[in-house]
Amino acid sequence: MANSDYQHVLNEIIAEVQPLLSEGKVADYIPALAEVDANQFSIAIYTTDGQTFCAGDCAQRFTIQSVSKVMTLTLALQRYGDELWQRVGKEPSGTAFNSLTQLEFEKGIPRNPFINAGAIVTCDALYSRLSAPMHTMLETFRELSGNKSITIDKKVANSEYEFRHRNAAMGHLMKSFGNFNNEVDDVLWAYFNFCAIELNCVELAKGYSFLANKGVCYLSGKRVLSSLQTKQLNSLLFTSGLYDAAGDFGYRVGMPGKSGVSGTILAVLPGKFTVAVYSPGLNSFGNSVAGIAALELLSKKLDISIF
Repeated sequence: MANSDYQHVLNEIIAEVQPLLSEGKVADYIPALAEVDANQFSIAIYTTDGQTFCAGDCAQRFTIQSVSKVMTLTLALQRYGDELWQRVGKEPSGTAFNSLTQLEFEKGIPRNPFINAGAIVTCDALYSRLSAPMHTMLETFRELSGNKSITIDKKVANSEYEFRHRNAAMGHLMKSFGNFNNEVDDVLWAYFNFCAIELNCVELAKGYSFLANKGVCYLSGKRVLSSLQTKQLNSLLFTSGLYDAAGDFGYRVGMPGKSGVSGTILAVLPGKFTVAVYSPGLNSFGNSVAGIAALELLSKKLDISIF
């Protein structure tokens, strides 16, 4: 299907998912997220030749939450390469994204970089190499998305930090096994600020365009990762990006993806485009109900898959 058909398909999708906007539940364990209006939807495609297609409230910004974990991993891979995998695994978890029992059983080595423990230990590694981690992350998103006005929602960051106890328990547990180098609360403050970066769907799709383009950002022309690292990162997204619902997402959508509890999902069709969707109502796995349905419709209507 030609790129010119993308807009038509997105317009169809937004009409078809409208009934789903009343389903699901907004994340309420973070008080600042509980205030979000559930009746929102937007979707954007950014192609490897620099075209943008969008439907819905494309200007609406939201905190990207766990989708930031992909950039945390990207920045860590830039600085550590394969050395990083001594501290975090590459396997699907099969348990909840914030499980402590698995971390205890596996002696402080998180299963993968996308569950909370894995992202926090990756953030710890990054914290050791960066003098200003929050500034670096923000500037990276600004450069790769082409928008210098991107900011961090400090209200959300503070809210997540205030209710940090389970994440702090993971950090301290990893520290007890010798797999954590910095002060847990310092790393968590950076981690929550990463999660509280605000983007809209267009900016999110552009910011991660390098995942569809063998590691090169189309906007900046900058090589972000090597072609091999990009392929490996996409493989991890496919197996683990949607936590213990990754298999179902892979079956229904057929693309690597990463979700966040704000209701956003990023997906990648290597060689073609990145796509970002936002709708705050979540299912029992913490993934956007309308977002997953939209990406499944996109996959069917365009007859696309990585297979």
